[in-house]
Amino acid sequence: MFIDTHVHFERFVKEGALEAMLARARDAEVREMVAIGGSAPANECVLKLAEEHPGRIFGCAGYDRDEAVHRPDLAALREWVADPLVKAVGETGLDYYYSADTAAQQKRLFAENLALAAEFGKPVVVHSRDADEDTLALLGDYAAAWKGDPGRLGVLHCFTRDARFARQVLDLGLMVSFSGIVTFANAEPLREVARHVPDDRLLIETDSPYLAPVPMRGQRNEPAFVVHVAKQLAELKGASLESIAESTASNARRLFAL
Repeated sequence: MFIDTHVHFERFVKEGALEAMLARARDAEVREMVAIGGSAPANECVLKLAEEHPGRIFGCAGYDRDEAVHRPDLAALREWVADPLVKAVGETGLDYYYSADTAAQQKRLFAENLALAAEFGKPVVVHSRDADEDTLALLGDYAAAWKGDPGRLGVLHCFTRDARFARQVLDLGLMVSFSGIVTFANAEPLREVARHVPDDRLLIETDSPYLAPVPMRGQRNEPAFVVHVAKQLAELKGASLESIAESTASNARRLFAL
């Protein structure tokens, strides 16, 4: 059984495509999914889905970097994070590739998300692009403030950086998650990184509806396709698909307290 640890459900819900997508996931043995927040509408969607699909869809709530310039309601975020249906804070983080001009606001918002994660003892789902040093600095402060299980700090999702950054993230205590990008033709450097991530710190995700893996490129991504990410990791590690499914699912259950 596979667990897709990063799904953006809003488009599927808006287009009336949710039930068919969930059926295809079930047929592919993807029985559990982590629904990702990031904005007020996304967080509300996550909570609704987690309530309607108990034991199948688990929620995260947070404010992502795009919200940094909108002065999001932190009191509302506190209420969402306090909800037992919310298993983690996120997605949140930094992206200087598209929005370097808002770096200061992004860092402030990321720190506020991290403070709530530490306060409520819930892991954080982190986005980081072209912001390695600032991401590590803020995560270091978060790790120092964390009072819970040291294995449940969080995850660097959709990992695309180099081996050095992977090692620094792992050294802080976070997990690392790979998406369909690891299957892309030009991703050999990333595949080399994936080979060396310890099995007990490894997660798989789709980041649906984005980044469909090979051989599904060009299609809208969905949780059923996470199997292709697992197959790629099994090949890289010289392991069976079953063992990758088992280890990544076990890691997801531990991290998100499923």
